[in-house]
Amino acid sequence: MADSAGIQQGSPAIGAAGLVPAAPGAGGTEGAAGGSARIAVKKAQLRSSPRPKKLEKLGVYSSCKAEGACKCNGWKSQNPPPTPPRTDQPSSTVNLQEPCRSCSHTLGDHVTHLENVSEEEMNRLLGIVLDVEYLYTCVHKEEDADTKQVYFSLFKLLRKSILQMGKPMLEAQESPPFEKPSIEQGVNNFVQYKFSHLPSKERQTIMELAKMFLNQINYWQLETPSQRRQRVPNDDAAGYKANYTRWLCYCNVPQFCDSLPRYETTQIFGRTLVRSVFTVMRKQLLEQARQEKDKLPPEKRTLILTHFPKFLSMLEEEVYSHSSPIWSQDFLAGASGGLIPIHTVISAPPVARPLYYSPSPVSVDPSTCGSVSPARKTASVLEPNPVGEKRKPSEPLPHEENKRPRVVGDIPMELINEVMATITDPAAVPETSLLSAHSARDEAARHEERRGVIEFHVIGNSLNQKPNKRILMWLVGLQNVFSHQLPRMPKEYITRLVFDPKHKTLSLIKDGRVIGGICFRMFPSQGFTEIVFCAVTSNEQVKGYGTHLMNHLKEYHIKHDILNFLTYADEYAIGYFKKQGFSKDIKVPKAKYVGYIKDYEGATLMGCELNPSIPYTEFSVIIKKQKEIIKKLIERKQAQIRKVYPGLSCFKEGVRQIPIESIPGIRETGWKPIGKGKELKDPDQLYSTLKTILQHVKSHPNAWPFMEPVKKTEAPGYYQVIRFPMDLKTMSERLKSRYYMTRKLFMADMQRIFTNCREYNPPESEYYKCANLLEKFFYTKIKEAGLIEK
Repeated sequence: MADSAGIQQGSPAIGAAGLVPAAPGAGGTEGAAGGSARIAVKKAQLRSSPRPKKLEKLGVYSSCKAEGACKCNGWKSQNPPPTPPRTDQPSSTVNLQEPCRSCSHTLGDHVTHLENVSEEEMNRLLGIVLDVEYLYTCVHKEEDADTKQVYFSLFKLLRKSILQMGKPMLEAQESPPFEKPSIEQGVNNFVQYKFSHLPSKERQTIMELAKMFLNQINYWQLETPSQRRQRVPNDDAAGYKANYTRWLCYCNVPQFCDSLPRYETTQIFGRTLVRSVFTVMRKQLLEQARQEKDKLPPEKRTLILTHFPKFLSMLEEEVYSHSSPIWSQDFLAGASGGLIPIHTVISAPPVARPLYYSPSPVSVDPSTCGSVSPARKTASVLEPNPVGEKRKPSEPLPHEENKRPRVVGDIPMELINEVMATITDPAAVPETSLLSAHSARDEAARHEERRGVIEFHVIGNSLNQKPNKRILMWLVGLQNVFSHQLPRMPKEYITRLVFDPKHKTLSLIKDGRVIGGICFRMFPSQGFTEIVFCAVTSNEQVKGYGTHLMNHLKEYHIKHDILNFLTYADEYAIGYFKKQGFSKDIKVPKAKYVGYIKDYEGATLMGCELNPSIPYTEFSVIIKKQKEIIKKLIERKQAQIRKVYPGLSCFKEGVRQIPIESIPGIRETGWKPIGKGKELKDPDQLYSTLKTILQHVKSHPNAWPFMEPVKKTEAPGYYQVIRFPMDLKTMSERLKSRYYMTRKLFMADMQRIFTNCREYNPPESEYYKCANLLEKFFYTKIKEAGLIEK
């Protein structure tokens, strides 16, 4: 960061570099990701060393057990090397009889207590050893006295835990959380308190801003107490120093020393800490955003430069207000005075991320192999966003259902919730047999992934990284699978694409070998991905692997903001791709893909548009649960219908005729009175009447927002909220094609226009008012035409 920006040490970056807090003791120059990654590599190397080498390392931190009550607290070599030995060089033979430089007892006398210790426990102790050495370096490099004192205390704590072979336990008067409600809960309350009335699209934007803010706090480097005293002399120095010490011990240092338990800043601190950092943090973030605006993705520029400052200003009022309800344990809902149920609307991200979420794909390092399997994640996975991590659907805010316009025929939410309660218990929903005709196509594969039988990894070749033997073996395996299953494709061509660094492959691994995969190339600038090869080895087919592979690929691309697939399918593959949601109706404009993908003779171009709201790997589970809900609702309805009512006695008393609706139980069967509106029998007369009504509606002064389909560029996210769009232009085309065989079809489409408008727009908007006025005019014309009862 430029010094002129006034950015203090360790403040997070907004630009493409992402959030990289400073490592302790590094003077703010070493990145957290790099520092912790190097420590992890050293720990892995040390844990893979032979047992004598591990004993030698632990002996340095183990007290002497020789007879005579020796007071030596660590073995020291007689001939220490002039420079620290490199861990990647072959180690010399360890001699347990080598005497200690301090007490002259052998190395074996220092490690007798480790003879029967398991490898797992020894590896745990070795991890603490490396953390001790790292903290020792921090103590010597750190210049701030308060920080140095904390580092030294943690150094002694870890040193003691090695000597006693115990787990490091921080001794403090208070343990986390230190204040309630937490920062995270306070921001949740703020979102509910200020924005619960907004429509879902705008509320989703607010939730994204709140996540960004929580992310900043979780990886924000606090000022040292001495720096703060210089900046704010009259502040509560003792209180800040206490919070700073807690933050170092529980949040900052554990990022690098994983022997210590780690907590998120936003979950264990509350209003006091956020007050101490908010003003400086807000100023620096906005300054950085202005300086780096040209580096921001276009779709995030408005969010960060326009909406984020407003969000921070509103939050600042609540942070420093003495009467703000968001910090109350009994968070009350303003005017209603009722207790709002606490829902976790947002939560702090578990990993450091940039202020904005970049739409460009994260490059997959073949040496680290980004894992997409939620069931099993290997230790080598270092990709920032694990693909298998399930996307959490946004939870509705309190009373949201009450604000949605009700549609005629909707099932009451109370009944839905009551039925849901009966199937949330896994025991209440029996598992479908994998051999059953009703089981989902990918159910068997999903079960195997959950048990760890199969794994999914996105891999690729690289010309810049050192080749990884396992990745290269998998790529060779993929080349063999594709060559065997696609015999009409030249083997040299398959090899060239599989090993091309621009292509990636989602590989399916079973028992350590490749049994299938999907090779693809991403074109982020064009908004689509080309699927090149897709195959599963013949003896592993008909198990749902192909469907589960494609579902994982869809999840991977949604996380990378690419929502369209294109592929050329041969005659044997068309059926498979149709089952996966592909069709010949290509949504991507031709200008976007011509010249980017290769044409295949005799193949059919197919496309698939992804819906980011769908968790594809769990889609069949969701459908299954919906079927259970419908089944339960039908059972309840049948129970009501089968109820036996007493016979009618009114006819014995001389009554000759009664209205049908007065018969007990008739309405419970679903019977409704026949509408008194006149249904025109003559198609030409109906067409003429509907045409006249539609012309009147289109001529109305409030019809201008509904004349044509909504454009995606004018209303981003509209088609994610509105599933069944409708407009007057589409209705005119339907009328010309004689689609409206009955007045009900015509009225349903017109009503859909008004319902969609009210669902997407807030009540105070101009569009919402136009919909209400035009709806009233429409029904006036329908009544005048005699199509419904006046």
